[in-house]
Parts: sequence; structure tokens; C-alpha cells
Amino acid sequence: MNTLWSKYVQGTKTLYFSRKLRFDDLFSDQYRSLFDLDVNKKLKIFEIGCGPGALASALHRWYPYAEITAIDRDSEFIRFAIEHESEVNFIEGDATALPFEDNTFDVTISNTVAEHIEPSKFYGEQIRVLKPGGICLVLSSRKGININPKCITFNEYEQQFWNKAEQYDDSMDRFSVCKYPMSEAEIPATMAEYGFTNISTGFAAVDLTPDNPKFSSSLALDMINANRYTALDAIESVLHTMPEHFTTQEVDEMKRLTNAKYDARIEQYQRGEKQWDTNVSIIMVIRGIK
Repeated sequence: MNTLWSKYVQGTKTLYFSRKLRFDDLFSDQYRSLFDLDVNKKLKIFEIGCGPGALASALHRWYPYAEITAIDRDSEFIRFAIEHESEVNFIEGDATALPFEDNTFDVTISNTVAEHIEPSKFYGEQIRVLKPGGICLVLSSRKGININPKCITFNEYEQQFWNKAEQYDDSMDRFSVCKYPMSEAEIPATMAEYGFTNISTGFAAVDLTPDNPKFSSSLALDMINANRYTALDAIESVLHTMPEHFTTQEVDEMKRLTNAKYDARIEQYQRGEKQWDTNVSIIMVIRGIK
């Protein structure tokens, strides 16, 4: 069982609930325009590095005639995905050694995966499993906007906790996180280097602002709670990655403080006290053809 990523890097709830928002149907027109896939065709779509399954689920909704298969090497992600997204074929496996024959899929797609895998393996395997004329879609998060509400500001205890964690944190190197970063110009150039043609690029902007009246109250609360899960998972990962430096009591206190702050943010929202905290994600979509 491999749970390195979900235990030490990004927790299951962090990825699932943040991506569930990012790939909400409210934003589907932007993605579908950039993907440029035939919605009426019985495509075989393959997602690489699917995490807990939020994007695969969106693909199933957006392309109802397609057969969606998704792979991730993290056992916990796959367990969660199978439990929550029944319409997708989820498989545990390695993106650098895909368990499929040549010329199997019409489309490959990945979201924030390319920066973690050596490019010749990442693109080489996709070239191999794509059919002639198949489409490779690479989604890459770019710098966005993140404004927190004042009630989330760290107190002295929390600041000392994170200062200490930063001092000892080596997870980026230990788990090869973002080992192969690329600029907006380098990603399409690299895709071309490894054999893809007719490459195009575009950007989707996902605005998550709970106080914006265009969002339903349920979606606004989902936005607040997604940030809560991200914060709680980050605290939990500290205990996993550097247990010799933190006690369970310290971590529990951090969780208590965090939950209290997000509870307060929800109360502000429900009272109509607008904070205008926002998270705007910019997702670059690079599209190439085999």
C-alpha cells in the first residue's frame, strides 16, 4: 500500500474538496472550450494522477458518452475515489509505467501532475497509450489570488507552530514535490519536444468568493469548508513528516484553533457580515495531438 502523497504531502480531503469546487459545473464552459472534445463521441478518456477523483467525476458529467478511466499511485486516493465516484474506473498504478497497451485511449488528461514527473516518462507514456490522432490535455495551476478573512489570521501560538514546522520541513525534497517546474512557455515547448503536434494553450479562471451573491449558500459554505480541510490536513501532515519535533497535544490544539476560526467564518457568512475573502485559481490548459 502506497499512501506517501496523501499522508505526507496533500491530504485526501484537501485535494477532493478543493478540486470539487475547481471543477464545479459552474466553470465547465471554460474547460470544455479549452479541451475541445466531441461531447457526443464515445471517447476513451484516461486521467493520470487522479487523486481522490474530483476531475474524473467532472469529466463523466461533461462527457456522458465517454468511458472514463483514472489512475493514481496513492492507495488512499484510489480507495476514496472508488467510494465516492462510482461511474469511473479507478486504478492504482504508476504514471511512468502505465498498465495499458499501446494505442488504447482517445484522450489523456492530467491536473497538476506534470511538475512532479520526469518529462520523458510523463509524455512518453502518454504518447504510447494514445491512439493516433489522440489528444493530450495537461492542466497546470498558475499563480492566482488568495485573500483570507481576518478571522483566519494566525495568533502567536499558531505562528510559532508554523515557524517551527518550516525549520524542519524537508518534504518537498523527500517526496520530489514539484521537482520539474516549468513556465507557461516551457510546458507547450516540452510537449512538442516529446512528439505532440498542433499544440494550443489557454487559461481558465475559477473565482471562489463566498460573499459573492452569484453563489448559492451551500456552495459558499463548501468554499469555506474546503479551506478548513486544507488547513487541517496541513496540520496533520506535520505530525506525520516530523513527529520527533511535535506532540499530539500541539497538533490537537492547532486543530481546535483552526476549527474555531472556520466556525467563526461560517457564522459571519450566515449573519451576512461580508469579508470578501477570495481564492481565484488560474488553470493553464495545454492541448496537443499525437
